[in-house]
Amino acid sequence: MQNSSRDFSDIPVIDIAPLHGTDPAAQARVAEELGRAARDVGFLYVTGSGIDERLLEDLLAATKPFFAQPLDKKMEVYIGRSRNHRGYVPEGEEVFYSGTKDKKEAFDLSLDLPADDPDYLAGNPMLGPNQWPDLPGFAQAARAYYEAVFALGRTLMRGFAMALGEQPDYFDRFVTKPPSQLRLIHYPFDADAKNATGIGAHTDYECFTLLRSTSPGLEVMNGAGEWIDAPPVPGAYVVNIGDMLEIWTNGQFVATSHRVRKVTEERYSFPLFFTVDYDTVVSPMERFVSGATPARPSVKSGEHLYAQTLQSFTYQKERLARGEIKLPDAAAPLSAFGQEALQRPMV
Repeated sequence: MQNSSRDFSDIPVIDIAPLHGTDPAAQARVAEELGRAARDVGFLYVTGSGIDERLLEDLLAATKPFFAQPLDKKMEVYIGRSRNHRGYVPEGEEVFYSGTKDKKEAFDLSLDLPADDPDYLAGNPMLGPNQWPDLPGFAQAARAYYEAVFALGRTLMRGFAMALGEQPDYFDRFVTKPPSQLRLIHYPFDADAKNATGIGAHTDYECFTLLRSTSPGLEVMNGAGEWIDAPPVPGAYVVNIGDMLEIWTNGQFVATSHRVRKVTEERYSFPLFFTVDYDTVVSPMERFVSGATPARPSVKSGEHLYAQTLQSFTYQKERLARGEIKLPDAAAPLSAFGQEALQRPMV
């Protein structure tokens, strides 16, 4: 299956500074650009974020000492010790559709809720407190970066709402306590990496992702099934469309299939996966449904995220095998979205 309008070779760069302002005409122009990029590419760089670069520098400075620790020290905050998917992810823990084990380690965190949060006490598997390592300044740097980039995500969500013909605040009601995750990812130096996979091909499970990284390695699939390099652009955030916006637009926006490959130099990557509240039911907007394009099945946003983690993280699969947990009803299989799924019948 091929969509010629998505056979891109270049990735657009969009200055979103007008979204922070009050000029409706300028905001409309940016929204139009965002919509075009989301439809034709599913992947873009945004500048004009307004975020202080020192927050990224502080996060990198806090992240390096954590990953430099011995494995047994990092495993003190192993993600499998948490009830809500927070903590250290060792190399090989995460396995995507391709079945290859990733050449990376990570630390996962999210909205840091108190231990007496009612959703956490009720057993919500994606909400609650973070696990924090005992390193001075780590939690402070991570929280500061999270808050700034999450705020940028809110601004972008308003831009996407306008791109879809809605009022800017259309999605605001769905973003009150979302399990939007921030990953701190470390790719160790590997001079023999060649074609080795850092992260296997996949789409992101949320609405969209905001990413900064320290070096190349990221690739994105276009409509012809070709992998396009997406190196860092100084000062810009990478934005890729995720599964929830693909469903909301009934496929008008296609989730970006992407991977990380041939990472020979040490690389750090910080994606924030912006999503909506756990119980938000995501259904195709009526304007995108017709006889030629019937509505895709609705999903509950948080259950989709949880189901994908159950199918890709080793500790979760072991819990499933022991009968301690179960997949949500109607859970989508891994890689059911994006260009990778569209291309699969060809291979």
